[in-house]
Amino acid sequence: MQVTVKWVDGVMFVGETDSGHAVVMDGPPDHGGRNIGMRPMEMLLLGVGGCSSFDVVQILQKGRNDFVKCVAEVTAERVDAIPSVFSKIHLHFIVTGHDLKASAVERAVKLSAEKYCSASIMLSKAVEITHDFEVIEV
Repeated sequence: MQVTVKWVDGVMFVGETDSGHAVVMDGPPDHGGRNIGMRPMEMLLLGVGGCSSFDVVQILQKGRNDFVKCVAEVTAERVDAIPSVFSKIHLHFIVTGHDLKASAVERAVKLSAEKYCSASIMLSKAVEITHDFEVIEV
């Protein structure tokens, strides 16, 4: 896997992946940016949320669970120092479905957290990562 990050102007960069996708990253005005794109640390959280969501959805699908929506709300705390690394990351899954068993969602979230999600497992070596979920019946 390889990505390229190209400087555009000020503190704005374009990240390009070897799969052919691009994203704009920028900083806030007080750091020389124009707030045109996501912050790099936000992208890191999106990566964790996306990786874990991918697992949860696939596990639920393989179990033939009848769900219509899966949302991961990812929150983080950063230390008040430089570098301002994450000290805590929390993933809260909201899964909406028909006759959806909480035990199935719990299992999917746990498998992602402990076995499958490369991003959260890697980051858990340095950051406290927690997970929880809720099931909404429709």
